[in-house]
Amino acid sequence: MAVLRMLARPLLAAPFVTGGLRTLRRPEAVAELAQPVVRAVGDRIPALAGDPLKLARLSGAVQIGAGLLLATGRAPRLASLALAATLVPTTLSTHAFWEAEDREERARLRGHFLADLSVLGGLLIASADTHGKPSLAYRSRHALDHRHPVRAVRRPVEAAAAGTVARARAVARPLTGGR
Repeated sequence: MAVLRMLARPLLAAPFVTGGLRTLRRPEAVAELAQPVVRAVGDRIPALAGDPLKLARLSGAVQIGAGLLLATGRAPRLASLALAATLVPTTLSTHAFWEAEDREERARLRGHFLADLSVLGGLLIASADTHGKPSLAYRSRHALDHRHPVRAVRRPVEAAAAGTVARARAVARPLTGGR
């Protein structure tokens, strides 16, 4: 499974890194398309209302950083979530097939929209991947089930300590003359 992860993560991250670089080079094109989404999000969350150009640059930088983290396997769960968070508004602004008038354009945009949905699904799976180890939530839920009562631990420790003391006394008797 490790080989599969080593291959899949860079493949999943590559479009985000290249798209982020393209956005940083020419943020105007993305900012123009993102204008309706920025306005809608800004109405609901005033802290995110702002210059679409700055938000486009920020999204591009997040895509590059998180894409590189995912590709190299550094904090892959967090990187996947960050990429998923940038993918949703990008998809809504660039592949709004429901607004297209032309049938062919609508079909093309719907195909891109569905492709982005499948990438979003892959990112969500990657964000939950624990490398086959139990998650922190699972371990904390089951920690109490596997605890050892104090008596069960204390008795073997006391027995081992008593045996060690007895052996130490037996070794020390010839050296001290039996005292």
